[in-house]
Amino acid sequence: MKVPQEFVPLNGTLFDVKAFDCGKPKMNEFLARNAAKHMSKSLSMTWVLPAEFPKNGEKTPVAAYYTLATSTIAKDDVPDEAKPGSLPGYPVPVVMLARLAVNIDHQGKGYGQKVLVSALRHAVQMTAPPHHLPAIAVVLDILDEDARGFYDNFDMFHEMCENPMKLFVPMNAL
Repeated sequence: MKVPQEFVPLNGTLFDVKAFDCGKPKMNEFLARNAAKHMSKSLSMTWVLPAEFPKNGEKTPVAAYYTLATSTIAKDDVPDEAKPGSLPGYPVPVVMLARLAVNIDHQGKGYGQKVLVSALRHAVQMTAPPHHLPAIAVVLDILDEDARGFYDNFDMFHEMCENPMKLFVPMNAL
């Protein structure tokens, strides 16, 4: 079955978020219970990749999703090799890649990379004209060692604060 290629904003009435299973209960629970609530409160925004083309009257399964939010980090937490010049003494704005998950049925098929590329492109689009959301970087809080192994496949990420579970990529590198 061919999976649609475009990520769309989460709509709980259209997508079967409760059936999503990526093998990580925290990620499943976030999509099923919190993603739509957070969107309604303007806390974050979640995009989903439908697992199939919609059918009349049926909720569509989700192949993958990602969540972006705005955040700030302390100037001292910005890796030296990634600093975009001198920074003010107060926290600086970033885009947080808060969640990224692929349904078990679609793992091992390159979807993780597709989700990551889509999320990073979306972050760049939000910070470019005409939106101009201020952000110096994309920051990732990594769930576990499995996820860290996935991100280790990409050489653009820097560790933050000597914390291997928190990564940083400068906007100008994207």
